[in-house]
Amino acid sequence: MAVYFSGSKLNYSCLKIKVAANFAGQPLKILPNTDPKQSIRYEKDGTNFTDSNAISYLVGKECLWGNTLNENSEIRQWIGYADDLNTRVCCWVYPYMGLRNYNKQEVNHAKAEVLKYLAILDEYLLHNMYLVGDRITQADVACAAALYFPFKFFLTPATREKFVSATRWYNTLVNQEQFRNAIDAVAGGDGDVQLCVTEVKYDKGGCDAFRKLALLENDVIISAKESEAKVEKPKTEAQLKKEAKKREKMEKFLAKNKKAQEQSQAKEGKKPKPKPAEKSEKKVTIIKYEKNTPSGDKKDVSGPLPDSYSPQYVEAAWYSWWEKMGFFKPEYGRKSAHEENPKGTFMICLPPPNVTGSLHLGHALTNTVEDVLTRWNRMKGKTVLWNPGTDHAGIATQVVVEKKLWREQKISRHDIGREGFINEVWKWKNEKGNRILFQLRKLGSSLDWDREFFTMSEKLCCVVQEAFVRLHDKGTIFRSNRLVNWSCTLKSAISDIEVNKQELTGRTMLSIPGYDHKVEFGVLISFAYPVVDSDEELVVATTRIETMLGDTGVAVHPEDPKYKHLHGKYVQHPFTDRKLPVVCDEMVERDFGTGAVKITPSHDPNDYECGKRHNLKFINIFSDDGDVINTNTEFDGMKRFTARTAVLEALKNKGLYRGTKDNPMVVPVCSRSKDIVEPLIKVQWFMDCKEAAKRSVDVVRNGQLKLIPDMHCKTWYHWLDNIRDWCISRQLWWGHRIPAYFVTIDDPNIPKGEETDGEYWVSGRSEEEATNKAAKKFNVCSSKIKLRQDEDVLDTWFSSGLLPFSIFDWPQETDDLKTFYPGTLLETGHDILFFWVARMVMFSLMLTDKLPFEEVYLHAMVRDAHGRKMSKSLGNVIDPLDVVTGISLEDLHKSLLTGNLDEKEVKKAMAGQKEDYPNGIPECGSDALRFALSAYTCQGRDINLDVNRILGYRHFCNKLWNAFKFAMRGLGDGFVPSTTAQLNGNESHMDIWILSKLSQAVKLSSDGLAKYEFPVYTTAVFNFWLYELCDVYLECLKPVFSGNNPDAIMTSRNVLYTCLDVALHLTSPLMPFISEELWQRLPRRSGDDTPSVTVSDWPEIEKLNWRNEKIEHEVDFVLNLNKVTRSLRSEYNLTKTKADLYVHCNDDETTAIVTRYVSTIQTLSYSSLVKVLGASDKPPPGCAVAIVNDKCNVNLMLKGLIDLEKEISKLATKRADQEKKLKSLQDKMSKEEYKKKVPANVQTADADKVQQIIGEVEKMKTAEEEFRRMLSA
Repeated sequence: MAVYFSGSKLNYSCLKIKVAANFAGQPLKILPNTDPKQSIRYEKDGTNFTDSNAISYLVGKECLWGNTLNENSEIRQWIGYADDLNTRVCCWVYPYMGLRNYNKQEVNHAKAEVLKYLAILDEYLLHNMYLVGDRITQADVACAAALYFPFKFFLTPATREKFVSATRWYNTLVNQEQFRNAIDAVAGGDGDVQLCVTEVKYDKGGCDAFRKLALLENDVIISAKESEAKVEKPKTEAQLKKEAKKREKMEKFLAKNKKAQEQSQAKEGKKPKPKPAEKSEKKVTIIKYEKNTPSGDKKDVSGPLPDSYSPQYVEAAWYSWWEKMGFFKPEYGRKSAHEENPKGTFMICLPPPNVTGSLHLGHALTNTVEDVLTRWNRMKGKTVLWNPGTDHAGIATQVVVEKKLWREQKISRHDIGREGFINEVWKWKNEKGNRILFQLRKLGSSLDWDREFFTMSEKLCCVVQEAFVRLHDKGTIFRSNRLVNWSCTLKSAISDIEVNKQELTGRTMLSIPGYDHKVEFGVLISFAYPVVDSDEELVVATTRIETMLGDTGVAVHPEDPKYKHLHGKYVQHPFTDRKLPVVCDEMVERDFGTGAVKITPSHDPNDYECGKRHNLKFINIFSDDGDVINTNTEFDGMKRFTARTAVLEALKNKGLYRGTKDNPMVVPVCSRSKDIVEPLIKVQWFMDCKEAAKRSVDVVRNGQLKLIPDMHCKTWYHWLDNIRDWCISRQLWWGHRIPAYFVTIDDPNIPKGEETDGEYWVSGRSEEEATNKAAKKFNVCSSKIKLRQDEDVLDTWFSSGLLPFSIFDWPQETDDLKTFYPGTLLETGHDILFFWVARMVMFSLMLTDKLPFEEVYLHAMVRDAHGRKMSKSLGNVIDPLDVVTGISLEDLHKSLLTGNLDEKEVKKAMAGQKEDYPNGIPECGSDALRFALSAYTCQGRDINLDVNRILGYRHFCNKLWNAFKFAMRGLGDGFVPSTTAQLNGNESHMDIWILSKLSQAVKLSSDGLAKYEFPVYTTAVFNFWLYELCDVYLECLKPVFSGNNPDAIMTSRNVLYTCLDVALHLTSPLMPFISEELWQRLPRRSGDDTPSVTVSDWPEIEKLNWRNEKIEHEVDFVLNLNKVTRSLRSEYNLTKTKADLYVHCNDDETTAIVTRYVSTIQTLSYSSLVKVLGASDKPPPGCAVAIVNDKCNVNLMLKGLIDLEKEISKLATKRADQEKKLKSLQDKMSKEEYKKKVPANVQTADADKVQQIIGEVEKMKTAEEEFRRMLSA
């Protein structure tokens, strides 16, 4: 595909076409346009297309233009908005580039217009992820393309602060791969698309330089002849120098600009203005619930609602009542949790947070998603169990308590012994481990707290022992002396998936725990081994020079001709009397380094295997602490990375050093301690996962287990297909001690065993059972058996992997196990897919021959508003309760001092907090936080969480609150709803319309939750409350309730009641506190004694099927007519003045629709009178006209409401100015030298400008004529 275009590729039209093509995955060529009459042209099937929006449609994906007619209509409206916006952007930006004359007044006016457009966008995007629906459409592409230059060069950080939602949206758009490619193909560059830092100031002499920077004129489309000449032509040295000069000139221009700004401010004595507080923050009102309600009693809802919504008021008292009433228990509303329920069972286990600390926003996302699903299933009548618990977090907890002991008592765990230390951990857990439970309650989590588990509880300890013993007896768990991942900081083995692979591009200095200086990585050091009995040397290369102290061989490729004469020879170790054999091994890459590889079998996985193949010596040269040992050299006792430097110096001194060069490499880093992982040979316990892994792959492939979204299946297969034995032992004290015992036999006839020999180890649920096993195994009397239990504990993920059945007392066949195992769903973040999810599946298949759950929903990761990972050192890890209750910047800073950050990290984190939350975090409430997290949760996408958007949902709660208050006044005191929600036949068209939209909201909510499409659910709830109930229906009810038709009033009251009741049911899983607060104040239908909306019935579409697409289509037309009318009123500043409205229709069908909705149009358009005109009728003189569609226009009576003569005078003056500019421009363009000397892109811009001015002048003439007609009427 090719588009012929004149001008810069960053031009608005070109950019939106390119992005559309990129979304469609279509390669698009931009070629020079040879047609002087058109600036853009696209050929398809012999037809030329010259409209950029039409071309965007042809080259783009259909889904970019919406899935429904309504969506398509909205998208086209937004594109029209973008086209208008671009016109104003050009008026603002082009003078800076010298593409049009600079007039300060005009530029400032254009800038103000753009900022107005941006404010409208910002307000809309406060509650919406994208402009239409829950995905990117051409509406987003067009608006972002129009805003490219302002965001790139003019909208400074201070300006962007006023448009937080629009900036968030723009950042998301332009950093999509499809948008980046459209820009980067021209602009180049890595990382996020850069936004403006310092606003460009007008400099007449710098226009040319700025234009080249902004439009990247090396990439401007020029004539075909010139284009051909430039293709693939290498640049000369002179050209390169010229380009360097241009860059230097541009840098000077920008520096000059900045300096001029600073001097101007200094001259005027201006001080930098403090950043304005967010507008929205001013609206936050705190009202507290002050009635004396004992904990567990029902909240007192007598008396009027407070004037405005306040989370502290709304969220008080409800949770303790819910909990006391047992609403969260599976047995609520039935005789037993285990009785058969025809509606089904829903069981989900809370991923247990570590007992060490508190929840962050990532946990809040997990909790919100699970609670929404739990509450929804509970309302659907299922037997529901959401099981809470916490994890003992072996390594993390032990480290925290060890630090606490040292900080408070200056003692280590070794000073008080294992038993004493374990007691200290339990003491700490009982004192500090309840904050998480408090947080979960504050967030509204509907967990069955009576079933709370702790992974180190006696019950779960028994299950862990049972699982270990069974798998050990089966041979799946075994003991072996192998190379393991060792953390010298933790002094423990860690599993493969606890090792982060940090990629280095070359020489890099890294900070390592325990070292006061950075350590060099990413280099390849060459040194020589002297060949024994020869003058030759064999040069080897290594990235870890210190490990040469443990070398026991050198390997070469058997086919490498360079070294064939050394086969079977030896080289001399320079620091010991050890002679190293030269061995032949095909693992050697002949082209890497020198083609000779030093072999350290005890400290490298590849060398380990090579050492076994060639029967080399295995020498362990590092202690558990990472100190050098066993070398009998001067290096013994040194830290391993201190020895790195010392060994290198010693080699230099001996004349054996041959050089260092950069080497891209991967460094293994412990995810727990950030230490460099050291491969060490250790005797450990391992679990053979191959068979279980194969079964786990099969159940996903055959559909028995469903991963959502399915993009994770590929990773699942890859990891499990390549799984290795799992090292399950840890050298810790806190955790599940391994129930295995080393056997010593008091019998001279039986050889003494070695600890490395698995045959001398037995497992048992108790020491007595282990003794009996050993006696039977060795065929001796039990009195001759002595046992010593292994000191190590099991990996924390071992006990976590058993949770789906361990919490139900497996292996006992309990009623809970029969009812709730297997579970229904596992919901968690994709980052622990293998740490936890895969292991649960493997354990369940191995031990119960069942899957642990039917589906796995993996939510995205929560990042900050800038897209960065949450990190304590960045200061962006936020306690969800700080969002719920609000927190000052000072208190945010204080929270950093209670953690484990060092002084530098604290300063960095404080700076990050100050930048992101200069005024702290405002109180948002649990409901708003839950809504925001759910609205953000799109399958497969990471979440860039902006606290300001959460605040936007707090304002939504306030809107809902006020709507409810108005509605209750409309219902009136003593209102009793009808016994059912069925229609009585007296409903108006707007009554039927709102019930139709309510049915749609019910269906969308149910479908969205069933498919885990949370934005579909949140959008349905949000749109119904805000755009349908509040903005339309409640407005239409005002004249009804103030009228004198009692039947119409009662019918509308019942419809309104149904809307409130059903909408609060839909909202309840999402925002449980405000839903309960408001629902409790609604009167009940006869026979309804439901105590709480929490346990009420979910609205079912089968019972509420009022969908009427004909009425919806009609009202959509009416609402569009109203929008056009309001726009017309705004154009003439009739914001508070009512005017007569004449609706002119060209066909009978449109006439009939408008006639049916006259009262609605009058109310919504704020008109004093609405009169319908037929095709042959003419509106009275004195009206302004606007087009609704090809069959309808609206005529707004202006005569008598505005000063016509004044408006005519203003228009005449403005038109004269424009005509003067037009003549000047046309005179310039008509000169002969213009076409020869002016660049093609400037000529194109001038031609566009001429057409734009002509269009504006014609509009002004039309408006003048209309006003004169009104005057003469």
